[in-house]
Amino acid sequence: MKILLLEDNKKLNATIKKRLELKGYKVFSFIDGQEALNSIDEGFSCFILDINVPNIDGIKILKKIRNYYTVVPIIIISATVELDMIKEAYDFGCNDYLKKPFFIDELEIKVEKLCQVKDEKEYFDKDSYFDYKSSTLCIDNEEQRLTKKERLLMNLFLTKKNQVLTYEAIENYVWEGSFASIESIRSLVRRLRKVVKKDYIHTVVDTGYIFKTD
Repeated sequence: MKILLLEDNKKLNATIKKRLELKGYKVFSFIDGQEALNSIDEGFSCFILDINVPNIDGIKILKKIRNYYTVVPIIIISATVELDMIKEAYDFGCNDYLKKPFFIDELEIKVEKLCQVKDEKEYFDKDSYFDYKSSTLCIDNEEQRLTKKERLLMNLFLTKKNQVLTYEAIENYVWEGSFASIESIRSLVRRLRKVVKKDYIHTVVDTGYIFKTD
């Protein structure tokens, strides 16, 4: 199982990473919020986020994750004692909160309780699936390579399958808040359509797209 760890205290970061890796988890650790945000699409099954970190704080990253992933567990670790901030973390969908200082055993227990994701593959027909663990797409039992934006778009489609996704929603998620023209979005969708081959992605005129599955 892949875990994203965001903790700007280098010593604590290294300690958590080592202890969780001894448990058999694959831990990708970050000390910078922007770098962590840039990696949230890479097939993680659990997120451990500090709040007060450089560039982008953990609450903003939590919001970004919860906009599109309602199931993946998120554990907040923080020294803050501000009740409003703790309440905000829960309001935006954190699953548990651990106040520093804490025993690493406490964090291990929470990870074992919350972060055991059984199904890491999302099938959209019997021979086609997206593997969240490796961030790869398999069509008719043939693995397909995806660019970062293609992976993000595929993540979004599968999280919101059978729901209309507007151009704005795609722009905000795939381009991570940066501007994207309608033609850029259409070009990305055309490329992904070629990869998935079958007729899953449908155009909603003047609105966006829908990924239809049975």
